[in-house]
Amino acid sequence: MTEGFTECDLTSSSPTTSVETLNVVNHLKIEPEQPIFAVLTGGMKEQEQQQEQEEAHIGESRPSTCDGSREGANSPKAAASDTESGIFSVESELCAEHDSELDWFCGTEQKLICSRCANAGPCREHSVAPLARRVSAIRNQLVDVCEKIQLQALRIEKFIQQTLTAKDQKLQASASRAREQVLAQVSAAREALEEEEQRLLEQVQREEERVEQCLLTQRAHWNHALMSLSQTRSRLVHTLTHTADAQLVTSVQEIAERVEDAEGVGEPCDTDQLNLNPVCTDSKLLRGLWATALLLGPKAYGSPVIKFDERTISPLLSLSEDLHTLTFFQKKPRQSPSYDPARFDSWPNALGSLSMSSGTHSWVVDVGKSGAFKVGACYASIERKGSGNEARLGYNSQSWVLSHYDGEYSYCHAGKKVPLQVMKRPQRIGLLLDWLSQTLLFYEPDSGTVLYSVTQPFSAPLLPAFAVTDRSITILH
Repeated sequence: MTEGFTECDLTSSSPTTSVETLNVVNHLKIEPEQPIFAVLTGGMKEQEQQQEQEEAHIGESRPSTCDGSREGANSPKAAASDTESGIFSVESELCAEHDSELDWFCGTEQKLICSRCANAGPCREHSVAPLARRVSAIRNQLVDVCEKIQLQALRIEKFIQQTLTAKDQKLQASASRAREQVLAQVSAAREALEEEEQRLLEQVQREEERVEQCLLTQRAHWNHALMSLSQTRSRLVHTLTHTADAQLVTSVQEIAERVEDAEGVGEPCDTDQLNLNPVCTDSKLLRGLWATALLLGPKAYGSPVIKFDERTISPLLSLSEDLHTLTFFQKKPRQSPSYDPARFDSWPNALGSLSMSSGTHSWVVDVGKSGAFKVGACYASIERKGSGNEARLGYNSQSWVLSHYDGEYSYCHAGKKVPLQVMKRPQRIGLLLDWLSQTLLFYEPDSGTVLYSVTQPFSAPLLPAFAVTDRSITILH
C-alpha cells in the first residue's frame, strides 16, 4: 500500500470472469452497519443506506472500462478515491484468502475484508462498505460527539462560574436575611411576652393588694365588732349579776339599746371580694403561646389512642369497626341495642374511652362537613338516661362542649352559651386538657387558632364527650 489508498483491480483477463464479476457488483446490496455509534447518532444508518443506493445507481449507469468492468460506487476504484479525502492511513494487513489489501468493512461480521471478499467472496451478501467511507463516517461521528462534549463542558463551566457563584452570593444574602428574620420574630415575640408578663404580674400584684386591703379592712371591722360585742356582753352580764331588781326594772331601756347595738353588728360572710380574681391572669396572648408550645413545641403532648366507648353509643348513632367514626342515623333504627347503664338512650351522645385525671392530653376530631355536632369533655357521672338536660351535653354542670348548630359556633356549659366568632369553618377541631392548670382548650389544628378556653377546678376525672346529628365525625390520631 502506497501513500494513498491503493486501487484494487477486480477485473480478469477472461471476458466470462469479467461479466460474472460485473453481475456480482451490480447486484451487491451495500448497507453498512454502525455498531459503535448507533446509540449516539441514531439515524445515520438510514442516511448512509440512501447515500450508498444513490452511489450504486450512479455506478451502474457509468460506461464500462477498457477491460469490460464498471467503476461503480462500491468498486475498489471508488474505495480508493475515498482515501483521497485527507483521512490518515497506515499500512494495512492483507486478506489471508485473496492476498489483497483489507480496504473494505463488513458490518455483518464486524471485520475488515478485501474487495474480492466484498464482491464475490464470503461477504458478498453481507452489509459491506469501503473502509475509507466507514472510517470517514466514524470520524464524522466522533467530531459530532466531541463538539457535543465541548458544548456540554462549556455549559458546565458557565454553570460553575456564573450560576453557582451567583447562588453562593445569593445564599449568603438569603441566610443573612433568614437569621435576621428569626431574630426579629423571636425578639418581637420575646418583647411582647415580656410586656405581657409584666402587665399580668402587675395586674396580679394589684389584685393581691386589693384582696389584702379587703382582708385588713374585714379584719379590723370584725375585730372592732368582736370587741364591741365582748364589751356589750360584759356589761349585760354585769347588769344581770350586780343590778338590784328595782334598778333592773328601770334599766330596761338601756338594756334594749345595748342588745340592739349587738344585733346590729351582723353576721360575717365569705365573699368573692376576699378571693384573688382569676381574671387577672387571663391573657389571649399567653394562652395562645402556651397552647402552641404544648401542641407544636419539641415536647409536644399527646394522648394514648382514644376511641369511642361502644357501651356509651346512643341508638341514634352507628359506630365504625375501628371505633373511630360516629355516624348519625337519618332514620331511627328498627332494633334497639341491648340495655346498658352506660349507654345514652335519648340524646345522640357518645363518650371516649380515656379517663383523664392528671397530666396533659390532646385529641383531634375530624368534623368534616357535619352541620351539627358537639365536642368536649364531661364527668363520668353524667346522666345517661332520659331526654332531660341532665343527659344533654352542655346543658348541665357536668359537661363542657364546643357546639356547632345552624351555622353558628358556641361554647356551652350549664345551659349557658357563649357565641364564638369563627372566621373560617374548621374541618378539624382539637382539644387540649391540662389537668395541672385545670384548663380545657378548644383550637383549630390547621392554623393553631384558639377558639375558646375555660379554666375552672375539675372535681372528678373527665372523659372526651361527643354528639352528632348530621353526617359523621371521626377521632383522628
